[in-house]
Amino acid sequence: MAVPVEEAIAALSTFSLEDDQPEVQGLGVWVSADRGATTSPIEYSDVAAYRLSLAEDTKALNQSNSLIKVGKEMASVLYTYRSCVKALPQLPDAMKHSQGELYLETYQVLDLEMSRLREIQRWQASAASKLAADMQRFSRPERRINGPTITHLWSMLKLLDVLLQLDHLKNAKASIPNDFSWYKRTFTQVSAQWQDTDSMREELDDLQIFLSTRWAILLNLHVEMFRVNNVEDILQALIVFAVESLELDFALLFSERHILLRVLPVLVVLVTSSEDCDSLYKRIKINRLINIFKSDLVIPAFPDLHLSPSAILKELSGYFPKFTAQARLLAIPAPHELSPRERQYLIVNHIGAIQAEHDDFSIRFASSTNQLDLLKSAGSVDTEWSKEVKGNMYDMVVEGFQLLSRWTGRIWEQCAWKFSRPCKDQAPELHENSGLYADYEKVVRYNYSAEERKALVEIISYIKSIGSMMQRCETLIADSLGETIHAEVQDFVQNTLATMLRTTFRRKKDLSRILSDMRTLSADWMASTSKPESELQPLQQDPEESRGNFYPRPVAPTAAQVHCLQFLIYEVVSGGNLRKPGGLFGNSSSEIPVDDLKQMETFFYKLSFFLLVLDYTVTIGTLTDLGFLWFREFYLETSHVIQFPIECSLPWMLVDCVIGSPHTGLLESVLMPFDIYNDAAQQALTVLKQRFLYDEIEAEVDHCFDIFVSELCEIVFTYYKSWAASELLDSSFLFAVDNGEKYSIQPMRFSALFKMTRVRLLGRTMDLRCLIAQRMNRTFRENLEFFFDRFESQDLCAIVELENLVNILKHTHVLLSRELPIDSFSLMFNEMQENISLVSYSSRLAYQIWTEMQNDFLPNFILSNTTQRFVRSPKASVIPAQKPSMPHAKANLHCGNEDLNAAHQSFARLHSGFFGMPHMFSIVRLLGPKSLPWLIRALLDHISNKISSLEPMITGLQEALPKSIVLLPFDGGVMGCRRLVKEQLNWGSKAELKEEVLHGIKEIGSTLYWMGLIDIVLREVDTTRFMQTAPWLGIIPGADGQIVQSQGEGESPIVDLFKSTISAVVSDSRCTNPNSFYTMSKQAEAADLLYKANMSTGSVLEYALAFTSTALDKYCTKWNAAPKTGFIDITTSKNFYRIFSGLQIEYLEESICTSPNNHLVLGDSVAWGGCTIIYLLGQQLHFELFDFSYQVLNVAEVEATSLTLAHKNPHAVQGWEALVEAMKKVRRLNNHVFSILKARCPLEDKTAVPSCLRFVLLFFGAGLQEGW
Repeated sequence: MAVPVEEAIAALSTFSLEDDQPEVQGLGVWVSADRGATTSPIEYSDVAAYRLSLAEDTKALNQSNSLIKVGKEMASVLYTYRSCVKALPQLPDAMKHSQGELYLETYQVLDLEMSRLREIQRWQASAASKLAADMQRFSRPERRINGPTITHLWSMLKLLDVLLQLDHLKNAKASIPNDFSWYKRTFTQVSAQWQDTDSMREELDDLQIFLSTRWAILLNLHVEMFRVNNVEDILQALIVFAVESLELDFALLFSERHILLRVLPVLVVLVTSSEDCDSLYKRIKINRLINIFKSDLVIPAFPDLHLSPSAILKELSGYFPKFTAQARLLAIPAPHELSPRERQYLIVNHIGAIQAEHDDFSIRFASSTNQLDLLKSAGSVDTEWSKEVKGNMYDMVVEGFQLLSRWTGRIWEQCAWKFSRPCKDQAPELHENSGLYADYEKVVRYNYSAEERKALVEIISYIKSIGSMMQRCETLIADSLGETIHAEVQDFVQNTLATMLRTTFRRKKDLSRILSDMRTLSADWMASTSKPESELQPLQQDPEESRGNFYPRPVAPTAAQVHCLQFLIYEVVSGGNLRKPGGLFGNSSSEIPVDDLKQMETFFYKLSFFLLVLDYTVTIGTLTDLGFLWFREFYLETSHVIQFPIECSLPWMLVDCVIGSPHTGLLESVLMPFDIYNDAAQQALTVLKQRFLYDEIEAEVDHCFDIFVSELCEIVFTYYKSWAASELLDSSFLFAVDNGEKYSIQPMRFSALFKMTRVRLLGRTMDLRCLIAQRMNRTFRENLEFFFDRFESQDLCAIVELENLVNILKHTHVLLSRELPIDSFSLMFNEMQENISLVSYSSRLAYQIWTEMQNDFLPNFILSNTTQRFVRSPKASVIPAQKPSMPHAKANLHCGNEDLNAAHQSFARLHSGFFGMPHMFSIVRLLGPKSLPWLIRALLDHISNKISSLEPMITGLQEALPKSIVLLPFDGGVMGCRRLVKEQLNWGSKAELKEEVLHGIKEIGSTLYWMGLIDIVLREVDTTRFMQTAPWLGIIPGADGQIVQSQGEGESPIVDLFKSTISAVVSDSRCTNPNSFYTMSKQAEAADLLYKANMSTGSVLEYALAFTSTALDKYCTKWNAAPKTGFIDITTSKNFYRIFSGLQIEYLEESICTSPNNHLVLGDSVAWGGCTIIYLLGQQLHFELFDFSYQVLNVAEVEATSLTLAHKNPHAVQGWEALVEAMKKVRRLNNHVFSILKARCPLEDKTAVPSCLRFVLLFFGAGLQEGW
């Protein structure tokens, strides 16, 4: 069924095409095939319909416009001309025979370029002749034709400006005469075989004279002007018009003002070189000219070329002898003769006022558009209020155009000023190729200070933002502008002129006829409630009552109507007399009252604004075009390089200034300088029409945008990394330090850039948000890679630092993921750990930890049982572990900045000298439930391998024992016992073997103690998980430590909650899909079963002990041989406890006699390893009964008692006091180990090893994963 049109339109109106992308970029390039409203689309052919006798003027105007169009194209050719000679190949000596062919091909290439120069020569001659003819036609004493019109005057000025620019380019471009000299040389070689070359030679000679003569075009124009009769009248009229336009700010566009400034000194030279040179100063005082020339010492001509009035006047004085008498004009200083303070060309000196103007205009323009929007949304409104709102909108548009013109003109003038005053100081950063483009660096790269660059970025942002704001409102205000212009014109021609006809011009037939013509050609009687004959009403009628009312109609006047109205007003004021004293609206000899003259002057100037306002989009595009900031054709030629590096490119300098600026608010304007590239590319294609320029701009944009995104991402990452590091700093540390403010981070605004999904560059649209997210993903991965490389270059104690750095990076990811769609941190972390696969239980970090433990930690670290810490042994390893060098990186890869790096490093250093519980927590948290079981299994395998490697060594020690070892006697005392033990333990030749056995037992003990630390950490994690899940599962710990159900056999609270909720939802009639809710209930029951099944987890230490016991079972026959008699074997036993007892007492003997202390080499791990093996072999009782050190302690106790009873000197025991104290310490440590082993692994549970294996599945499965 078809949808009604009204409903479809209503539905479409609900859709919004707007998004939340902020406006931090200028206007895009508008594609339009229509001609601008400022020119007549039919070449003023409709002027004839108004019967004003302007046929000659219109013909000359159209001719001038055509010449101007062609001349601008030729100026583009000259400006973009690059030397062809430098690209020509040079023949080697071996190919001299082909020199003739090379000359011919060179001639053919250069002939194409020279043909363009010939066209320019012919065109300038034709343009000068036609301009001179126009001036002569309108300078006749007797007036036979009407004119020139104001539009024609502007056309003459523009054509003269084009001739001046061509002459200036011809003088400045050195490559043109160079190429011509090569062309003439090749022509001489090639034309030797040609016939009838005389005409070609004459043409070459003329072209050579044209190119080699400075100001040849202006000299030719002077000859053409004064060939027949003088043209002082029209020249003086042009000077008067230019001076008044400059003084009254008549030119709305900055380009028109620059045209007037460029041609004014040329006009002055031309007039003063004539016979009647003194008549000029009767119409205009010389002081007015001098003030203009002094106020604008530098005039922009081309992007990197400028003109100076003083230079033009002084240089042309050599060609016009009569002008040399103008001493006051020739005394005007040149730009290089003034200090920068004498002329406020620099934008930085005005940026405060510009900012105030921008803010004030933005507020008032927004208010005007809001009022206009309210007016359109309202129904019937008051006519006066409607007229006031629309008139205010028109005034705001004109004011906006004036602001944009003034600001853009300031940029043009500052650039010209900078080009005229290069930097004189030696550049601080000169590189090897800098000499090739040092001149350009002095005028651009090193000629702008940091504050000047900042001010330039700000004014560009203001221009682009105002232009965008005005352009967005075009559809809203277009009709209002047309209605306001229509009302202005109709009010003047129907009311103001009617009043003048009834009063001032009633008896002046000629002037009355002109005013009537003005009304006839522009009055809209259809929109008026009055009659055309209103001017015939009696004089006594009140003027206010006689004013007509107009219906609002958006019908603006055409370019021809504006053209004719300006001409008629000029006719009324001047009477067509070019020699009229005073200015355009001077009243020195006019009979028109001042008030009427003022009204005509006001309307006259408004007429020229009307066309620019009607051509709204084109005017905004012209006023916001900043592409000239990129072009550098003149300096490319003088530097003899193909292109400058981007460091010398002003647009990139501005981007780099924003990125490196400490002003955080400037960052939102970072995309504005890229609009310069858009404008420059548009100029290259549509104005200069050179594809190679566009290619160069495109290449630079691609390179600059890549660098920009890279540097922007680095700034973003550094900021968020510093923010995260600052938030993770300990509060007590910040409270304790004196300068805690340096650890705080100043906020920066990136949200606008993060929302940029459509950045317009050279017709392409790029998603900046996506590009930043991609680079952030890569940066996070690179940062993790750096962390792992840094950890791999350090020992295991650096695991706390690694966790801290990872936590900072993780918090950075949390902060940044609120703004950007970046990958999850767990995915990137697992990816960099090479732990993505579901069946991969190892990881890069787990493997590194295991490698570090195997190569460095277990061999070189010793245990302190009292502090529960491992410390590095003072005795260095014989073969140090090979580690990569410490990687170096920027501060932002650590903690963001240097201050935060130092703060966090101070915390890391607290944990760098030992390994303990904080390190174990870091390992458990970093590895997680997937890789930790693999590490535990690797350590258990290490224990098994160590036991296997100890077996032959212990067998060797067993073989070295005597057949019978007697108990130590009490009568020999401690010293006698020591001698007896040394005699019985004949291991003198087994020193290396003993050391290897002790180190092996130490590693086993360290590994088992390490397992104990893991067990403590995991139990804490398990307790935390239990506290989190128990309330939902309805379970509590029982009296015997078992987990019991708090609600008996009932369902858990989470299942009850889901069932009751789903029952209430399903019972509601509005529930359309109950199956999904039933699925949720089933999932709650499955979760309940899964979590309950994983509540009872085992112990890592118990499993490790069970695994070690299983590994020892292979060697029970050797290490735990049963006595042959069935009784305890006291003297002949060679079981493991006997070996360890001997090793222990010798180890104690050496520890008090040698340096370093053996305890500092082996630590308490030996006791843990030896006692664990003894306990698991069931030899604890034997060890405690027959251990050598224990027997010595018993003897020492008896001996000390007997010495006390005999009142002997207590100093007699000092020889063995240290040994006895060491033995007591070892006995206490052994008893502590045995007590822990009995508590965690009773001997009667040795048969329960298979049940312990179930722990691995329970603890390291899904249950532990949920807990983490």
